[in-house]
Amino acid sequence: MALDPAFEALDRRFYRYLIHNSHIDHLWQGARWTEGPVYVPAARQLLFSDIPNDRTLRYDELTGDTTVFEQPALNQNGHCLDRQGRVVSCEHRGRAVSRIGHHGLREVLADSFEGKRLNSPNDAVCKSDGSIWFTDPTYGIDSDYEGDKSESELGGQSNVYRIDPDDGSIAAVITDMVRPNGLAFSPDESVLYVADTGMSHVGRACPPVIRAYPVTSDGASVGPESTVFATCDNGAFDGFRADADGNIWTSAADGVHCFAADGTLIGKIHLPEVVANVEFGGLKRNRLYMCATTSLFAVYLNTRAAV
Repeated sequence: MALDPAFEALDRRFYRYLIHNSHIDHLWQGARWTEGPVYVPAARQLLFSDIPNDRTLRYDELTGDTTVFEQPALNQNGHCLDRQGRVVSCEHRGRAVSRIGHHGLREVLADSFEGKRLNSPNDAVCKSDGSIWFTDPTYGIDSDYEGDKSESELGGQSNVYRIDPDDGSIAAVITDMVRPNGLAFSPDESVLYVADTGMSHVGRACPPVIRAYPVTSDGASVGPESTVFATCDNGAFDGFRADADGNIWTSAADGVHCFAADGTLIGKIHLPEVVANVEFGGLKRNRLYMCATTSLFAVYLNTRAAV
């Protein structure tokens, strides 16, 4: 049986992750810029952002309906779940990382560093120890399109931060990137992958890459030496996820790129819109949701989320 023409295998390893009678589902259209998907297993729903329209949307797997979850939404971007299943949000306009508590109310987890307001938290990931790691580029304060235009109180610094699970303190764990964006841990949490989209501000002086940072033995920081894990050949990487085999499924201008754990580009999923972020969902966590500009797409794969 022929593969869906949207799949492009660049390495034989890619075929093992494809289901030959699976196809791309176009689930919904109507956003201005979709971003930040997170799957909520207890509800069998995917939450994702429409940043310029200042709303968070909700796709229901059981009904197939997409509805507004929250509006206004402080121009939320990335989301993740903490270890108790609570939704953590990166707010452009709120310039904060927040969480919806079990009582349904917004709780601010981080909104400043060393007495200065954050720029506009972009994406977040929760580690197994309960710590939350997030990126803080300036996209939400660069203009009024995805937040409120404002000067950076941090002097334009675009750091990666860690929120301590015990005392809530905030530490800058990465300070050498131009515009850190999407991030994810390897399945064993020994490596932190971070995309740098600094080309939006400095052009070719900042190649569109994902960098790999070794996590220190205490799990609370990263080592000083990073390596280039992957370079984007079409547009720039934004958000991405790791699967159980350590592959990285990442957004790109022509769809989704899949990199093996050794950094080899093994395949692509071509879509008609620029992809911003992806998330594994479904009961078996084997359905890849893809936020692509105005639309939400999905495809079943022969792999599962890393966690």
